Amino acid sequence: MNGSLHSSRDALEIKLRRGPAGLGFNIIGGVDQQYVVNDNGIYVSKIKQDGAAAQDGRLQEGDKILSINGIPLENRTHKSVVELFRTAGESVELRIQKKPFLEDQPTDSQPEHHSPSSYLEILALFAGVIVLLAVAYKMKK
Repeated sequence: MNGSLHSSRDALEIKLRRGPAGLGFNIIGGVDQQYVVNDNGIYVSKIKQDGAAAQDGRLQEGDKILSINGIPLENRTHKSVVELFRTAGESVELRIQKKPFLEDQPTDSQPEHHSPSSYLEILALFAGVIVLLAVAYKMKK
């Protein structure tokens, strides 16, 4: 491992040393491109195979990055966070939250919402089955 790990309740602190290919991960999110509904946070979208993050092994896709070198990332644009990472130096301290969205889901994986017409179709099918059962019952008598 090329870093250290400190835990405090839900947040973890990970120190990474920038390698030849940088820190070795991509981010998604920010106030201008939410990844999780009602959350302006920054998330790890991809871990690059031979990058510093992959070699360290603790940062995972889906982890939320709370701060970089003590600077909070909440309510920042994606571009401003990219700039913070770009100018962060050789040794970077990340405060992260491991895959936090159990209740909230990424915007592209929200549960499917059905239109009222689909519920009417189900109700009509159910009513048809009841009518068929009633007719079959009367014919049997």
